[in-house]
Parts: sequence; C-alpha cells; structure tokens
Amino acid sequence: MNDVVPFGVVIAIISAAGLLAVLSNRVSERIRVPAPAIFLVAAAVASDLVPALGRVPVLTVQRVVTVMLILLLFDGGMHIGWRRFRAAGGGVLWIGVVGTVVTAVGVAVLAHLVFGFDWRAALLLGVALAPTDPAVVFSVLGRREISGRSGTLLEGESGVNDPVGIAAMAALLAAGTTGGWHAVGAGVGEFALEMVVGAVVGVAAGYALSVAMRRVPLPSGALYPLRTLLGAGAIYGLASLAHGSGFLAVFVAGILVGDLRAPYKAEIERFHSSLASLAEIVAFAMLGLTVSLTGLAHGTAWWVGLVLAVLLALGVRPVLVGLLLLPIKISNGERLFVMWSGLKGAVPILLGTYILSAGVPGAERLYQIVVVVVAFSVIVQGGLVPTVAHHTGVPMRVLQPEPWALGMRFRDEPTGLHRYDITAGAPADGCTIADLPLGEGTWISMINRDGGLVPVRGSTVLQAGDEVLLLADPDCDTDPRPLFTRRHP
Repeated sequence: MNDVVPFGVVIAIISAAGLLAVLSNRVSERIRVPAPAIFLVAAAVASDLVPALGRVPVLTVQRVVTVMLILLLFDGGMHIGWRRFRAAGGGVLWIGVVGTVVTAVGVAVLAHLVFGFDWRAALLLGVALAPTDPAVVFSVLGRREISGRSGTLLEGESGVNDPVGIAAMAALLAAGTTGGWHAVGAGVGEFALEMVVGAVVGVAAGYALSVAMRRVPLPSGALYPLRTLLGAGAIYGLASLAHGSGFLAVFVAGILVGDLRAPYKAEIERFHSSLASLAEIVAFAMLGLTVSLTGLAHGTAWWVGLVLAVLLALGVRPVLVGLLLLPIKISNGERLFVMWSGLKGAVPILLGTYILSAGVPGAERLYQIVVVVVAFSVIVQGGLVPTVAHHTGVPMRVLQPEPWALGMRFRDEPTGLHRYDITAGAPADGCTIADLPLGEGTWISMINRDGGLVPVRGSTVLQAGDEVLLLADPDCDTDPRPLFTRRHP
C-alpha cells in the first residue's frame, strides 16, 4: 500500500504530459511546426533536465516504438484503402521501394565523399535516412486533404518504404557482422525474403481479417475495434515468425480492410485513428528520451547533420526521386510537391537506435546526425508543406471538424445505401440533381456540404467536396459511383 501514492503521482505526471501533448496540436497549427517535432524536442529537453528519463534502455525504446508503428501503419493503410491504392499502386511501389534504395545510395555517397565516412558507416547512414515517415506525413497533412494522386503517393510511399528501410537496415547490420561479398549477397537475399513474405502474409491475413469482420458477429459493439487491433498485432507476429516484414504485412492488411463495408466500421476507424494519434505522441516522446541535447551541442554531429539535411532535401531527393517520378502521370506541380514532401521522422530515428544497439564504431555520432536530419526535415520541410502545395498548384483543402453525426443503426446490412464524396471534375460536380442520370431506382437522400445539411431538391446543384448519401434499388445493376468520382488518367 505504500506504493499507492508514488504510483499515483507517476500516473498523474504521465497523464498531464499526455494532455499537454494533445493540446500541443493547437500550438502546432499556430506556429506551423508539426506536432511530432514538439514531442521530440520536449522529450529531449526533459531527458536532459531529469537524467533518469534518459536512462531508458534502447531495447525498451525499440520495442515500444515498434508497437506504435504497428498502430500507425495499420491506421495509415486503412486511411488509404484499396480503391485509392489501386489508382496509384504502381507509383507507390515504385517510389516506395526503388526510391528508398536510390535515396540510401545517394546519401551514402554524399556521406563518404563529402564528410569522409567509411563506406559501411555511410551506408548505415543512408539506409537510416532513406525512409519517409507515416507519423510525420499524416501529422503534417492532418486535417488537410490533397486532391489528385500526390496525396496517395505520399501516404503510400511513407507506408511502404518504412518496412523497406527496416528490412534493409537489418540485412546491412547482419552482413556487417560476417563481412565479405557472400555476406552482402545473403543480406540482399534476406531483404528480398522479408519483402515477399511480408506482402504475402499481409494479403492473406488481410483477407482473413476482412472475412472475420464481415461474417463473424461479436456479442458487443465495443469488441469490434478490439478485434481489428489484436488482428493487426497478430499479423505482425505471424509475418515476423515467417521471417517476413511484419510492418509491411500490417500496412498491406490495413489497405485491404480500408474500404470494407463491415459492421461497426465507423467505430473501428475512429478507434484506430485515436490510437494512431496516441502512437505518434508515444513514439516521438520515447525517441526524444534517447537524445542528449548537451552531447549534441558539444560535438560536430549537429553541423554535419544540418548540411546533410539540406543536401538531402534540396539535392538527393529532388534529383533521384524526381527522376523516378517521370514515368508517373502527375502534373509538374504535383511532382515538385512530392519531391519536397519526403519527410523524415520516427522510423529514421528508430533505425538509428538499431545502429546504437549493434555497437557499430562511431554509432553515437551517426545517431546524432540522424536526429539532426530528422529535426530539420520535420520542422523546416514539414512546416513548409502547405506553402509548397500553394505555390506548386496542388489543391489542398482543410477539413473542418464535424463533431455531430446524424444516422440510424440497422441489424442487417443496408445493401441499397451508399455514401460518396464528389470529386472535382466528376459528372455530378456542378450538376443539378434533376439533371443527374441516376435512374428511377436511385435517389439522393442527404447531402453534407462543409459540415451542414443541404436541402435535397431537383434544383440543388451538387459541388465537389459534397458528401452524398444515396439510396439505390438493390436489384439495379447500374453502379452510380462513376457519377461522383472522376477517374484519373
């Protein structure tokens, strides 16, 4: 019983810190500094002021951040969904896999030629800094919605290249312990195996989870989100057990269930979105505890990291990833936007902790460089994303909160009920309801425009961004979706 009061104080302090982290999102919007940067810096300052916080074992940090990444990647996959991914899947895989490899090589060449690192240290630095980060990308985009394929490319790239970077780092560290070209070949083979097995497990497990979500009822609505949460954890474990990338498997599974019509789907999505927000806070706070600002200030890593960050943002990514974007059918403005918005975050720092725990010579300095590059990327690049979107002509709109919901619950799935978001350039955009070729068995029952209800009349003109609730005769073979969604070339 003597531990009750001290433990209560610990709970109160942690909860108060969490509340401040949640409220910092409002501060982030005002000062235009992404929230992850605030979490990272605040935790680093706290670890310097209270040295006991900085003594958290690196292995503990890695395990906690791994769990947080599972939550982030599954939620990110659900947010993208199969329809959006299918429209830009080739481009996502192209820049997510090949783009990560060429970026790693580009950074390694710079680190070797400009800063004099040996090739192994340069490659470790390149692999650590190659992946973009879903936590930062989703946080920076936040309530902003990007029209066109560029938003899907960014979100998909950040989800795909994290497993690629983690698998590449594991293979590189394993190859470094044995040495020789045979070890390099074995590392490449291990990397390919992790990618293939992770993708296969993700598809199979995602399909199984989809079937369970639709066909296996549970006694309480509160259990449905828990099922998907535990399913995501099980998918990661199964993929890892099969020597595959658990992160890739979780991301793929999230994509497959993203567009699924299933019982309590809205509650499942809100649950995972809340968990992802918590995961972002925990991941950056834990990683911030591993950073010593005092040690960083007294060394040379800060200026090396700063120069490398500038070269990466203005040279390596625009040139190498820009070349890879040429075959993808997007506008020049979207291409420039994607080239700028390759944001670094929790995953590069996590990869830096792998370098620390592997005992690589000069590991502390390499880790400090990674932290500086990430800080520059989150604060400078992330803060300028809305400005770059404006100047490159990429349509970006802020989604206002809609805290009120109006709806009805059904015991059986309403097969004739559909919800569509009208995209710019779709046949319904600028068309009156009376002129819309819906057919006799289909009618619009509700329209949500900018958070308010719009009267449903024949003279009502539909607009891009409207959310439409539509009732259709289940026996009607006509698919109304093309009327509300513009197909991209």
